[in-house]
Amino acid sequence: MDLSIVIAFLNEEESLPELVSWIDRVTRDASLSYEIVMIDDGSTDSSWKVVHELKQSYPSIKAIKFRRNYGKSAALNVGFEKAEGDVVITMDADLQDSPDEIPELYRMIIEDGHDIVSGWKKKRHDPIGKTIPSKFFNAVTRKFSGIKLHDFNCGLKSYKKEVVKNIEIYGDMHRYIPVMAKMNGFSNIGEKVVEHRARKYGVSKFGVGRMIYGFLDLSTVLFLGKFGKRPMHFFGTWGVLFMFIGFAILLYLTIVKMIYQTGGIATRPLFFFGILTLIIGTQLFVTGYLAELVSRNAQNRNSYNIETTID
Repeated sequence: MDLSIVIAFLNEEESLPELVSWIDRVTRDASLSYEIVMIDDGSTDSSWKVVHELKQSYPSIKAIKFRRNYGKSAALNVGFEKAEGDVVITMDADLQDSPDEIPELYRMIIEDGHDIVSGWKKKRHDPIGKTIPSKFFNAVTRKFSGIKLHDFNCGLKSYKKEVVKNIEIYGDMHRYIPVMAKMNGFSNIGEKVVEHRARKYGVSKFGVGRMIYGFLDLSTVLFLGKFGKRPMHFFGTWGVLFMFIGFAILLYLTIVKMIYQTGGIATRPLFFFGILTLIIGTQLFVTGYLAELVSRNAQNRNSYNIETTID
């Protein structure tokens, strides 16, 4: 199968028929064999009923319904597990992503050899309250990840099948899939300017909470990617640094006391600062040991992505 088109949605009953019809027309014109993997993320409208009806006309549809809303990352992760196509394309269900982009996104994976091609909504039709935070997060992610993409959060992306089968996304980490892919060895990441259409039906699910969650998820991705299998390198380094600072402060105060016979050092603020840094350093060092114990006893402690073998 050439294509798996993964669509996670929440309360999009009005847009689904038009979207599926559009995808079917584009893929047939491009002579691409395809499946549409639809994940209902706990919709409370008639979306699931619409999917049932669409299945009668479009046998290529596969569908999964969550009992409640788990979030886009959970929906995409389940969709990736079910996808069977050589190329996997994700897109939103609100008709803001154009299916006309599908053939070129497919070509850039198959012919140009990209692991991932990320859409870039260069001209957006979103309110300023959404575009400004998006620009800020994209700039921060570019800085810390080293991946030169303009729009990490664009829902329209294409992937080699191997990419989606070797990453696990949860929380709100779907926006950082290129970062996780790079950390798993898939570094050929391309970008394509795509059309961004104004929302035709329903309302946006964007909320202020996503700004906070975005920072937390980015820090988690970067930490796990670098120190997930060697946590002592992180906690131990900071632990030793803090213990050294605390020990040096206390040693300095002891020498001053012995040489100059000054008053009690326990009344000096520097003494308490030295004790505090020594305690923090010890706690970080012990945390590193505990994290190593957890990591070394994890089931996937020796699980690595292997590209190919020769026997």
